Amino acid sequence: MFSHVMIGTNDLDKAKAFYDKLLGTLGVPPAIVDRHRIFYRTKTGTFAVSKPIDGKTATHANGGTIGFTAASTEEADSWHATGIANGGTTCEDPPGIREGGGIKMYIAYLRDPDGNKLCAIYRLPREA
Repeated sequence: MFSHVMIGTNDLDKAKAFYDKLLGTLGVPPAIVDRHRIFYRTKTGTFAVSKPIDGKTATHANGGTIGFTAASTEEADSWHATGIANGGTTCEDPPGIREGGGIKMYIAYLRDPDGNKLCAIYRLPREA
């Protein structure tokens, strides 16, 4: 359904340093820089960060969350720790299992340096 997600930043260099390390924990290569934007391209989609084209200050979406797929609980924990170590702030509950609709997920939440809410999610295998 989606081809890409783009968020705003007020400091492109800081955002690139943060996301290169954060997404690197998920096996995503460093960003490609294109003028006032950076792009992380994978087989499953593109994540981009941009300085606002209108020249105004970038703000985060209240109520918005961007989720990244983790391959394991350990990868989600590494993602979270890397985010915190590189300028992110923890939010929500600590990383752990959430249940809903018969599905168990391991989720780790944080905010990037611009305040955007992010999560890494690992969907636990269904029990037989």
